[in-house]
Amino acid sequence: MRVRIAIFVLLFATPALAQEPVGCDKFKWPLDQERKLLATAAPVASGAEVARPLGAAVAISLARLGDAKLPQPPSRTPKQPDAYAGFVRVPPLPKPGTYRITLSQGAWIDVFQDGHGVKSADFSGAAGCDGIRKSVKFELTATPFVVEITGSPTETIAVVITPD
Repeated sequence: MRVRIAIFVLLFATPALAQEPVGCDKFKWPLDQERKLLATAAPVASGAEVARPLGAAVAISLARLGDAKLPQPPSRTPKQPDAYAGFVRVPPLPKPGTYRITLSQGAWIDVFQDGHGVKSADFSGAAGCDGIRKSVKFELTATPFVVEITGSPTETIAVVITPD
């Protein structure tokens, strides 16, 4: 009997535990600057090199995953098969360190540097905050890298890279 109760509790409690926080004040770190930058994102085509990696956001034009011509396969298969994907090439950063890649909406972020995938160092996401949805920290060196976006529900996503 106790096992049945425990299973029942786990089944119905799991969705509540998986929900993201709601509101602009629910991110793990302050993102006011990134939110302002995302609101003024300049349009770029997928595959473009970002001229200024810091201090400016870009709005990447995305394509269906099968047509996106990503340089590397995504580390995670999008949940929706008809989701959008794209990428930008980023020139060397001023110095190595922790950088935040912040998105205007929900999508998966992969970073590839020196031919290898870079594991994320931390993640923060919140729903219900106009113009910003997620921020992921990566430890990056001062060499060029590629940011791939997959699983976007729309054809355009704004992205900004800022030092931590």
